[in-house]
Amino acid sequence: MTTALILFGHGARDPAWAEPLRRVQAAIREQAPDLPAALAFLEFIAPTLADCAAGLIADGARKIVVLPMFIAQSGHLQRDLPGLLEPLRVAHPGVEFALLPAVGESAAVIRAMAAVAVQAAAPRTVATPEASRRKS
Repeated sequence: MTTALILFGHGARDPAWAEPLRRVQAAIREQAPDLPAALAFLEFIAPTLADCAAGLIADGARKIVVLPMFIAQSGHLQRDLPGLLEPLRVAHPGVEFALLPAVGESAAVIRAMAAVAVQAAAPRTVATPEASRRKS
């Protein structure tokens, strides 16, 4: 293995909070079965970024792409995450660590969120025989 992906989330006291991230991880594994995709968290939920990276490196990763599963570039992403990555870069000089912008800033994610919002706000119509005749 040369490249691995870490989905980096904030974490929460309620472990169920991470379920959507687990579903994203499962979807990645379906779409790219040869790409190791792991979860890591800033706080409250294990594993930490360091523990996650150590496991991937032990499995042979030489490049680790970190995708923050945040809607926007928060203070955690501007300050905390770079501070967590720097010691990993020092401890593993043979491994490349690539930090991506927050997933929520991706044009594809923005379009998907807009589509969900529009669909949620769209008037619901019930198919009736009368409505069907008008369409014909």
